[in-house]
Amino acid sequence: MKQKPNPLTPPASALRRKAEQQLRKPRSSAGKLSGDADTLRLVHELQVHQIELEMQNAELQQTQLEMETALENYTELYDFAPVGYFSIDQNGLIQEVNLMGASMLGTVSAQLLQRRWQAFVAPASRPVIDAFLKAVFAKPEKHACEALLLTATDTTFWADLQAAAAPRPDSSESWCRLAVSDITALKRGEEAERTVQSLATAIQSANQEIARRRTAEITLKTSELTQQKMLKEARDLHAQLRHLTHQILLAQEEERKQISRQLHDEIAQILTGINVQLSTLSVAAQIKPGMLGHQIDKTKRLVSESIDIVHRFARNLRPTLLDDLGLIPALRSFVRELEAQHGLRIQFTAFAGVEKMDISHRTVLYRVTQEALTNVVRHAHATTATVSIQKKAHMVQLVVHDDGASFPAERLLAAKHGGRLGLLGMRERVDMIGGRFSIHSAPKQGTTITVEIPSER
Repeated sequence: MKQKPNPLTPPASALRRKAEQQLRKPRSSAGKLSGDADTLRLVHELQVHQIELEMQNAELQQTQLEMETALENYTELYDFAPVGYFSIDQNGLIQEVNLMGASMLGTVSAQLLQRRWQAFVAPASRPVIDAFLKAVFAKPEKHACEALLLTATDTTFWADLQAAAAPRPDSSESWCRLAVSDITALKRGEEAERTVQSLATAIQSANQEIARRRTAEITLKTSELTQQKMLKEARDLHAQLRHLTHQILLAQEEERKQISRQLHDEIAQILTGINVQLSTLSVAAQIKPGMLGHQIDKTKRLVSESIDIVHRFARNLRPTLLDDLGLIPALRSFVRELEAQHGLRIQFTAFAGVEKMDISHRTVLYRVTQEALTNVVRHAHATTATVSIQKKAHMVQLVVHDDGASFPAERLLAAKHGGRLGLLGMRERVDMIGGRFSIHSAPKQGTTITVEIPSER
């Protein structure tokens, strides 16, 4: 087998040149030899070879010294490296270990040799280590994993393992070089980071829950305030309703009193006069038959007057024109009668389509107009008034305006007690059919009542 040249030994030609240069140096006369040429050449070769051997010996000694120094440096680097190094064979036995590796496992190197590596693996990580070593010896490449290792004192620490298989120089079997790094602090940092993230998530969830509860609390308070407001409004409406009912009862009683007085003062007197006239007719028929026709005419006039009074009562209670002829004729008749009785000039306009509305809607328009004009006559001291019924988009609008004295309409409508029954009655009638009622009264501008009722399609 051909021996490989030593890279640390210079080539033979160079060594020979150095030996010959060394031989050419002047020597003492004792060193000179005499003889034939072959002997001299042989002696020369022996001298050159001797010098070569001396030089090779010196170089070998220098190389050995350098190798010993390098080995010492390597041993120091190996033993005092910040990473634990282990050499493990295919059976899992520890063949070599540096000082850092022994320190990690809490013992000395001598007590680790020929011991099973799995003995220093925590039970939870042993399946991982078995699969890791199997992969290391199966594929000649670098492998890495993390595992929980045990020390000689049964304490644990997290380690990062990196290994690669290599053939042993003195055997056909393979072993692996295993580098072990303590990553316990890193794991604790990761755990702390996960804890911080969990706390941050928990804090965020808590803040969201706090915000949700605050929103719910605000909503609850708002709802409570709304309920209190609605309860107050309901109580106010109930009080207004009771007051309106009381006013209605008083108005009914007053109306009955007026009807009773008018029946007693007008109808009863007329009927008494008729009765007297009938008695007179009986006597006159026996005494003076010629006076009979005159007495009968006088009695007819009394009967006609009583009929007119009864018709007026009927119109005030419910105008037959509204049912028989419609809203416009009924309002025209009421306006003419009001103008004739009180001297008020009233301008009335209406569109013909209003007669297509439901009778309940037309009744509301009639009653609001009747009550509004009655209030003008009683309280406003006006000289002129206008009544207008027009179509506005999907609404029918009634506007009653007068040039009389103003009054605090909004305050009277909002008043819990003491409000005018006529105003409240008008508003209630309009609200009952889903309409809108408004009133505006100002000094030197008179009063305007506006009613808007949804038109029927």
